[in-house]
Amino acid sequence: MKKFLTVLLPIVFLFILWQSVIVLFDLPHYILPKPKDVFFQLINQYSLLWEHTQITLLEILIGIIIGCIFGLGSAFTLLYFKKIEKYLLPILVISQAIPVFAIAPLLVLWFGYGMASKIVMTVIIIYFPITTACYDGLKNTPKQWLQLAHTYKLTPLQTLFKVRFKASLPSLASGLKIAVCIAPIGAVIGEWVGSSKGLGYLMLHANARMQIDLMFSALFILIVMTLSIYFLTDYLTKKFIPWASHLH
Repeated sequence: MKKFLTVLLPIVFLFILWQSVIVLFDLPHYILPKPKDVFFQLINQYSLLWEHTQITLLEILIGIIIGCIFGLGSAFTLLYFKKIEKYLLPILVISQAIPVFAIAPLLVLWFGYGMASKIVMTVIIIYFPITTACYDGLKNTPKQWLQLAHTYKLTPLQTLFKVRFKASLPSLASGLKIAVCIAPIGAVIGEWVGSSKGLGYLMLHANARMQIDLMFSALFILIVMTLSIYFLTDYLTKKFIPWASHLH
């Protein structure tokens, strides 16, 4: 109940502030719609919003899964192949240094207007936090754990998965929570640049038609979706990594 109130009270405050700003400055609906108009669109355009929500949610989830696979693979590669590190690390930095908007048109050109380009965009965005978080965790495995593994004569592969990887899970969980928060950015930007479905596409076209209340409805769903994925990730990491608090 306490956690529910912690989330609910800021939301209620934001809605009160939202309505107060509209009344105070007498803003027209095409600048800032009223909260009740946005909720009316959520109900009235439910089927339309749900259709586009499914596409964006699928892009985000697939992007997170693929991004995690690539990120973990890269972290393992950096750990055991030191010669590759000097080549792979610049790629990690470049993946974050290039503005997402700059490569979005190229990805749409290469992978098409469908889901593939949006998934690739999501993977690129989350690749860096997943890789660096996991790599830092693998590198900082407590020496006592490694000595114990050596005492029990574990193979390098056993040491990796039974010792190093488990030690890296708290760091990986932190990186994953960051990743799930920024993953929707990749999907939505991809939809803005070129698509025929998704919440980003719906927001863009609603804005062009001056349907600002519908645009805010899509934005509201995107926020709720992102928060839901984040809290689910936070819950799962706490449930399956109970030793995290003892490593800090």
